[in-house]
Amino acid sequence: MNTGKLAGRTLFITGASRGIGKAIALKAAQDGANIVVAAKTAEPHPKLPGTIYSAAEEIEKAGGKALPCILDVRDESQVKSAVQKAVEKFGGIDILINNASAISLTPTAQTDMKRYDLMHHINTRGTFLVSKECLPYLEKSNHAHILNISPPLNMKPLWFANHVAYTMAKYGMSMCVLGMAEEFKHIPIGVNALWPRTAIHTAAIEMLSGPDSNQFSRTPEIMSDAAYAVLCREPKACSGNFFIDDEVLISEGVTDLKKYACVPENADRLMGDFFLDSTDMSDELNKVGTPVKTTEGGSIPKLFEKIESLLSEELVGKTQAIYQFNVEGSEKGVWFLDLKTGSGKCGKGTPQTSPDAILTMTSDNFNDMFAGKLKAPTAFMSGKLKINGDLQKAMKLSKLMGGLKSKL
Repeated sequence: MNTGKLAGRTLFITGASRGIGKAIALKAAQDGANIVVAAKTAEPHPKLPGTIYSAAEEIEKAGGKALPCILDVRDESQVKSAVQKAVEKFGGIDILINNASAISLTPTAQTDMKRYDLMHHINTRGTFLVSKECLPYLEKSNHAHILNISPPLNMKPLWFANHVAYTMAKYGMSMCVLGMAEEFKHIPIGVNALWPRTAIHTAAIEMLSGPDSNQFSRTPEIMSDAAYAVLCREPKACSGNFFIDDEVLISEGVTDLKKYACVPENADRLMGDFFLDSTDMSDELNKVGTPVKTTEGGSIPKLFEKIESLLSEELVGKTQAIYQFNVEGSEKGVWFLDLKTGSGKCGKGTPQTSPDAILTMTSDNFNDMFAGKLKAPTAFMSGKLKINGDLQKAMKLSKLMGGLKSKL
């Protein structure tokens, strides 16, 4: 619950027009905080709801004061201008939330340099730049915090292998926490990171993954509640931490996390987010479904025979994708699933038409995926599944598996 601790405090939040950034803004607004809505979206996006002005309106209704600022964190002059406007409007800056971020889950060969530069300029450089420009005003505050929405630094290769460029850019934000927490401890400024345990459903994620992406996700409010708890702590005693959202809330005495699940009945089957090892997640969060019986030895040929009997024009119409499976391990081979033409077809070998997505995994993980024991997004994020091609169409497999599981 809100305590009023942030009343009158000024928060400068990048990427605050929607998603996690806006959720944090609305939470602080309930205390009567001043919010600088610093984001690029001044005109409505054709696919994403919310602008800096609509977010500012919501903040005012929630009890806060808002200053919408057009800000591209890559532009040094815009950053300096937004900071000055914030100081002129509210007299200073107490808290900085570095939330703006760009993502591209592509392997090295498929990452063009324009996208590479975008991620590094927004995630790493933008975080550093905005922190640098806010620093003179944070130094004057008696309750100064910098909170980066970034993950704990985990040097295991699996968190790099599938998307080196994105991991580097996101870890750049976390390295800012590591260094600035030590650099600014004498001021003191509390510098911390906050990261979600599970997938968080936002409009941007829905645009990338489809309307069913909320099935195994939590709402942004778990991040805003956790952020609020961290920001209410004394900066001198709270710095240099890489917080996980539900751990923060549990430490604050929250016992019911089910309310944060987008679909409450799936609260014990949530999809884990990036950069957290499976050992960091409770057994409950690793559950992705009830195991079903498979053929003796997990025979892939027999599995495809069953899949073929379930194909239909309706399934093809819903999916519109062709998949190639490069299976490794005990049942090594290449298989395909055509859900784009006619009533669909599948079998051994490569598809007649170029696949939309090529999925590489071991035969054990392949069987688990079709048995409902392993979801495609979870497999991808944990390194058990490698994807080349259209990531969004590859993730449609998650819904496909759910529909076929009971019939296999």
